[in-house]
Amino acid sequence: MQSNEQYYVPSGSYWPMVGSVGMAAMLGGFASSLHDNSIGTGMMVLGLGIILFMVFGWMGQVVQESEAGQYNQQVDKSFRIGMGWFIFSEVMFFAAFFGALFYAREFSVPWLAGEGNNAWTGQLLWPEFKAVWPLIEMPNPEVFAVPSGLIHAWEIPAINTMLLLASGATLTWAHWALLNNKREQIIYGLMATITLGVVFLALQVAEYGEAYGHLNLKMTSGIYGSTFFMLTGFHGLHVTLGTIMLIVILMRVIRGHFNAENHFGFEAVAWYWHFVDVVWLGLFIYVYWLV
Repeated sequence: MQSNEQYYVPSGSYWPMVGSVGMAAMLGGFASSLHDNSIGTGMMVLGLGIILFMVFGWMGQVVQESEAGQYNQQVDKSFRIGMGWFIFSEVMFFAAFFGALFYAREFSVPWLAGEGNNAWTGQLLWPEFKAVWPLIEMPNPEVFAVPSGLIHAWEIPAINTMLLLASGATLTWAHWALLNNKREQIIYGLMATITLGVVFLALQVAEYGEAYGHLNLKMTSGIYGSTFFMLTGFHGLHVTLGTIMLIVILMRVIRGHFNAENHFGFEAVAWYWHFVDVVWLGLFIYVYWLV
């Protein structure tokens, strides 16, 4: 490993250019598909493929440089700062969605029922509107997909909460094993965490099937449906990405990567997974429980 006094300067890389091309193709293809352009979808898929190629190639290069001992403490610190800011941006990402749900529940729905603003107009948009959350009884059902029921908190969501809490514990076990150079236990802890994550995703798919197939709860079910699927869907996407990251870390551990002194890659994924756990707790309470 390089001396801590030497400021590490990475060599030139073509990966940023590859990523830029992929991003331009994906976004350009998406925009074209919105205008029914025949090549739009193909461009979007191509761009996504280029971005995935860039991610695996660039991360693979970083792994090789790390295992070769090219990084020093300054690089490790910069990685930690970068991951910290990335997770902060993710916190703000979900905060915006939770804020949208809070605004709808606490302000928009009461206003539609006349609270606070009927003195200005003297009339209501929908005289028969009732300010009851969750908003599943809408005055114009011909426009919205009106749900016949809700996903109850103490069914699949409660099971998923237990699964994610357990996954946090198994990942902490793996982290402890890493710090104590117990490689076999690291593998077992990671495998358990990945399994719990996959089961969580499978149950969420079953929950969505119940919502769409039996309860008629859809994205078009007004503000409740849109905020429900926006929050749970993006969280499910983050669990999917976290599970993929854990699989990569497991493969690296099996290949002999990481030790008690050099394991930032493991820690970065662990930080991300624990963040996903905390977001789910807030989501379970505010989206499922307090309805």
